[in-house]
Amino acid sequence: MSDSVLALIGGALVGVSASLYLLTHGKIAGVSGIYGGALRGTPDRAVRVAFVAGLVLAGAVLGQIFPSAFEPAGTGSLATVVAAGLLVGFGTQLGNGCTSGHGVCGISRLSVRSLVATAAFITAGATTVFVVRHLLGGSV
Repeated sequence: MSDSVLALIGGALVGVSASLYLLTHGKIAGVSGIYGGALRGTPDRAVRVAFVAGLVLAGAVLGQIFPSAFEPAGTGSLATVVAAGLLVGFGTQLGNGCTSGHGVCGISRLSVRSLVATAAFITAGATTVFVVRHLLGGSV
């Protein structure tokens, strides 16, 4: 199956999942908020843990079915990956959400705050790739 078909299927699944979560729980499917609440032990912790476990399980199952879609995109060291993960976590706290909460759910609700946050995510990512590839001569 081509990468573009897999991307289309994945995007559709994300949209359907976010819609179902909103319909069944009345909450936005912002993954960083769900994950953070699961770690903090909020009253709906069981639902949050189940959501995160479902993400991991679905990825594991689909990785067995479509292994080429799950090949690593980069060759960063463990230290680089950990640093990147921490920076993403910091950024989601700073921006009060992540790409799933702002980019998928917020923009679909016509939230100006989410539009600005998503534009900032994309601009920061594009700037990082430009700097690393073209100014530092590395690969991302």
